[in-house]
Amino acid sequence: MLRELLSPEIKELIEKKEWRILKEILSEWAAQDIVDLIHNVAENEADIIFRILPRDLAAEVFSELDKNEQKKILKQISSEHIKEIFLELTPDDRTDFFEELPAEITKKLLNLLPTEERKETMMLLGYPEKSVGRLMTPRFVAIRSGWTVSQALEHIRKFAGRAETIDVVYVVDENWRLLDEISLKDLILAPPDERIANLMDREYHSVVANDDQEVAVDIMKKYNINVLPVVDTKNVLLGVITIDDVLDVYEDEVTEDIQKSASVFPFEVSYNTTTVITMFKKRIIWLLMLAIGGTLTGSVISSFEETLGRFIALAAFIPVLIGTGGNIGTQSATLIIRALVTGDITPKKWFDVVRKEIFVGLIIGVTLGCVLAIWSYFMKSSPIISLIIGLSVVFISLWANIVGSLLPIILRKLHLDPAVVSSPFISTILDVSGLLIYFSVAVSLL
Repeated sequence: MLRELLSPEIKELIEKKEWRILKEILSEWAAQDIVDLIHNVAENEADIIFRILPRDLAAEVFSELDKNEQKKILKQISSEHIKEIFLELTPDDRTDFFEELPAEITKKLLNLLPTEERKETMMLLGYPEKSVGRLMTPRFVAIRSGWTVSQALEHIRKFAGRAETIDVVYVVDENWRLLDEISLKDLILAPPDERIANLMDREYHSVVANDDQEVAVDIMKKYNINVLPVVDTKNVLLGVITIDDVLDVYEDEVTEDIQKSASVFPFEVSYNTTTVITMFKKRIIWLLMLAIGGTLTGSVISSFEETLGRFIALAAFIPVLIGTGGNIGTQSATLIIRALVTGDITPKKWFDVVRKEIFVGLIIGVTLGCVLAIWSYFMKSSPIISLIIGLSVVFISLWANIVGSLLPIILRKLHLDPAVVSSPFISTILDVSGLLIYFSVAVSLL
């Protein structure tokens, strides 16, 4: 609220070109508040705001901006200013930015960096996209098992300035193979002449650099840890991943899953910076597929025109039956997808899942079937129509639960993203199959 009240004052300072006062005010702001301010001013004003920020704060703000916003800012500032910002960025944030750029621009910007920082960035860019290696920072503190606590603390004081975090330090051997991790708290509380080897329990969690970033997210979430060491296949310590990097990955994953669940191909950038053409491309393919799938519903109805002609009352219940099937299937799919993501279930447990969903589907079907059968009787005063409605709802509910639970498991087994089993996709499948069930029951009983 305070920042919102200050925004008009900020605009006034920009108009009056009171750069010194503006710099003093913004220097006290958090980086995310400045990002919010940049989002709510004109583009030329945003450029001015960014230019006057202190170097370290500018780097922090830069890392919080969307990729497209970062590119716009770089076009407006000098090469020397770019160099200053890049030097203040952490290696993982720097790499995250570079991987979104065309190769020729990346090469040009890399040449602005000093040799050591350029080597760091090139090493991280050498790992596969979306791998843990791209996410890690090679700036950490490592100690040896033969040292005393006093020696270790002296080493930490000497090199902590360049480290991403010193909450945890890592014990390595002469070949930099990871042996253990020790919290800074344990080191401070230990006697100064105690050997590091005596403090080790050799219980730690790590991740391989070539693993998918989601592996790191799962480990840190499961064991509730803030820092995770990254090793190679020989257990050589390469870097660390911190909780802020993992939260960014997790947010991207959730956003991607939400977009997929709405039958939209995921955006690479935020909604605010996505163009109309890009939005159209991301949505139209799925919409065309679903529209074509929807024509199958009409084909099913056409196949049973004779039955509908003789018993026109059946038509009144088509919307509620196919809607019920879609809702049940979507519920089931959503629960299973979430359980797969959290690791609560695995594809190997498919039989247990289906068995449970069959019982759940039957209970739901009987409950809804009884209610809708009674409701249809009050509408049409026809016992046979009520029986058709009741039985159809039972069969549709059972089928929808099975489809909704099995499809995500099958996709995960095929190494595909279960999120593509979106609400519109499930609904389209169950619209067609639900009508087939409904008319088949009607034909059998009539």
